[in-house]
Amino acid sequence: MNATTEEQNLFEKVKAIYMDRARHIASTEKKLRNLLDKASMKWQELSQNPTFAQVKFQVEVFIRMIRSHLNKKYSGLSNRSLGLLALGLFYFALPTDLIPDFIPFVGYVDDITVLLAIFKSLQSDIERFLEWERSQQE
Repeated sequence: MNATTEEQNLFEKVKAIYMDRARHIASTEKKLRNLLDKASMKWQELSQNPTFAQVKFQVEVFIRMIRSHLNKKYSGLSNRSLGLLALGLFYFALPTDLIPDFIPFVGYVDDITVLLAIFKSLQSDIERFLEWERSQQE
């Protein structure tokens, strides 16, 4: 089994276990804001950690996408996309996921894998969001 297959298997396992919870969170503005706060706080703690260097861009885009959605500035997220974004941030913010974060190095590998898999699966949505963001700056 190659690394891509292992990563996909992990992502599918995480979706099976946590997707219902993520959809529940994404369906309620208050819960989604709470998740965004928790993920943002965890990101502030870990953003300088070299382990997370490869997902810095992705986490920051996920946070901006959900924040723009919640602030009713960006309306381009489907329920599926919002659910997957919530899944990514929920899994990232959860300290006791499939591989608990307190286990040195390995504890974050699953978080990174899930974030990258979600980023890949939402690539077209993310490109549209980034284009929208650029148009707001002009």
